[in-house]
Amino acid sequence: MSALEPMAAQQVTAPTAVPAAPLQGGSAGRVSPRRAALRHALRHRSLMIGVGIVGVVVLLVLLAPLLATHDPNAQDPATTFLPPSGEHLFGTDSFGRDLFSRTLYGGRYTIGASLAIVALGAFFGTLFGVVAGYVGGAVGFVIMRMVDLLLAFPGILLALGVAAIMGPGLGNGVIAVAIVLVPAYVRVVEGATIQIRRLPYVEAAVNLGAGPLQIIWRHILPNVRSSIVVLTTSWLGIAALWIAALGFLGLGVQPPTPEWGSILNDGQRYILIGWWLTILPGLFLSLFVVGVNLIGDGLRDELDPALAR
Repeated sequence: MSALEPMAAQQVTAPTAVPAAPLQGGSAGRVSPRRAALRHALRHRSLMIGVGIVGVVVLLVLLAPLLATHDPNAQDPATTFLPPSGEHLFGTDSFGRDLFSRTLYGGRYTIGASLAIVALGAFFGTLFGVVAGYVGGAVGFVIMRMVDLLLAFPGILLALGVAAIMGPGLGNGVIAVAIVLVPAYVRVVEGATIQIRRLPYVEAAVNLGAGPLQIIWRHILPNVRSSIVVLTTSWLGIAALWIAALGFLGLGVQPPTPEWGSILNDGQRYILIGWWLTILPGLFLSLFVVGVNLIGDGLRDELDPALAR
C-alpha cells in the first residue's frame, strides 16, 4: 500500500472575500460561520454514523474497568474454549481467559497506539513539510528526496522492517508505523506551503517585515489545517490495522498483555474449534476502522467541498 493512498493531494487556495449579507433586525438574525458549519456537519449522514460507531467502541474501551467481568489475564484451565454465554460474553480462549475482558482492555492499547502514531506522523510530517516548502533550496531538496526514498517502499513492509530492526514492543511499533506516515504529511504540507507562500497577501506581509515564523504561524498553518485533519482521520484507521498487524506477528504488545492484534493471533490457531476467538475481537477492530473511515470521508466533504464535488 502506498503511503499516499489514504489521501489525495489537497489544493489550497487563497481565501476569497465573501460579500456581507444585509442586516436584518440587528445581530439577532446572524449565524456565526462555526455554528453554520456545525449544523451542516450534523446533517452529514456518514459523518454522524462514523462518530456514533467510533464513539460506542471508544466508550466501551474506556469503561473496560467497569464493564469487564473478569481479570483479562486470569487463566483457568477448567474453562478453556467455552463458547459465548452469560458468564463469558465472548467465550474463553485456550488458557481459559475471558475474551470479552481481553477485547475491551486490548482496545486501549490498539486505539491508544493509533492515536500516538497519527500524532507523531502529523507533527513531524507538518514540520518537515513546512520547512521544505517555505525554505526550499538545498534543504527542501534533501527533505523531499528522503520522502521519495521512503515512499519507494510499500508502507506495511517498511513498518515491518523498522519494527524488526528496533525489536518487539508497543513503543517500537508506534515509532515504526509513525515513520511510514511522515512522508504522506510532508507531501501534502510541502505542496500547500509552496502555493500559500506565493499568494499576494503573504508576499505583502513579508514586505511589511513579517518574519518566517510569523508567516508560518499566521498564514501557512491555518490554511493547511483542514488538509492535516482530513489526512489524520484517513490514517487513523490504517494505523490501527498496522499496529494490530504488528501485534499479530509478535512485533507489538508482548503476551500476556491483551491487544487486538495479539488476540487475533492467539485465536487463529483454534478457529476451527472456536470461531468466537477471532470473529468477535475482529469485529471490534473492524467497527473502529470503518467508523474512522466514515468520519474521514465526512470531514473531507465538509472541509474540502471542491474535492467532494
